[in-house]
Amino acid sequence: MKLVLERVPLSRVPWATLDQSEDRTIFQTCEWLAFLEESQAAEPVVAAVLSDDKPLGWFTGALVRKFGVKFLGSPLRGWTTSYMGFNLAPEFLQSALAPLRTFAFRELGAVHVEVMDRRFTRETGAVDGYRCSPLSGFEVDLTRKPETILAGMNQARRHAIRRAPRNGVTVEKASGLDFADEHFEQLTDVFAKQSLPQPYSVERIRQLIRHLEPSGNLLLARARDPNGRSIATGIFPAFNRTAHFWMGASWRDGQKLLPNEALQWFAMNYWKERGIAAYDMGGGGNYKSKYGGSTIEVGWLRSSRFASMDHIRDGLLKLRKRVRRLRGRLQRLA
Repeated sequence: MKLVLERVPLSRVPWATLDQSEDRTIFQTCEWLAFLEESQAAEPVVAAVLSDDKPLGWFTGALVRKFGVKFLGSPLRGWTTSYMGFNLAPEFLQSALAPLRTFAFRELGAVHVEVMDRRFTRETGAVDGYRCSPLSGFEVDLTRKPETILAGMNQARRHAIRRAPRNGVTVEKASGLDFADEHFEQLTDVFAKQSLPQPYSVERIRQLIRHLEPSGNLLLARARDPNGRSIATGIFPAFNRTAHFWMGASWRDGQKLLPNEALQWFAMNYWKERGIAAYDMGGGGNYKSKYGGSTIEVGWLRSSRFASMDHIRDGLLKLRKRVRRLRGRLQRLA
């Protein structure tokens, strides 16, 4: 079966119908694409996947121009965006990868494409001109009873969740753009502890809130100490069956009260009560493993029109990390 991708103008995309798809993610919604358009200067790309002019599914991504050339991301690194990819029956996923390269390189004029779909594995794309960088993480099953979810965590996390209220920690739902400044100040303290600068400005958090909060698919949460001071914050988008841990932050001097564990427990219960079935904690991290989630590994595929582009990409990523470390050291000395 020969598949082709055909770009569809955003005004003609059946958003409401697409959003009812079981495999639809928050990162494919029009609200998230608007966030990417503003935060990354990215041009949203939605394409129908066709076979003999018969629609089989959809692809969602965005185009950015860097160094004078185009990159198609679904998503790209640095976008603070997770699974995009396809809304397509599993049996067609592998068959759609070669047409995606054709679509990216010939129709869109891109020199590089990256795509991550929750259903991709380490082996996906191996014969279609892609390289894979698996993304590991943890997912908590929210369909279980709260006491069962809690029992699945390690002893330290269970103790922290029970201890935080006794320490005087209260957690509440927050709202509004002012939350961005509050969260950013705490996040800056988190990175300072690691001698790293912030990877992005407070404006990106404002952009996320501005585009996602009206949809009802974004939880902003705040933990306060006994004196009412905000000591930790978290951002948790959700859609369809899955909630995500987008970012968390806290003041170092308040961590002894265990607000971060309280925030995680609050977010799990908040989305569970609203029918969300799974909580994806967003990538690896030893502390995340202690919340009792199952290990997941998703294939993040990339392909370049020219062989040298992949090497250039890897070099730029390494350079970016070195520059961030250097900036962090300089800030610490200042």
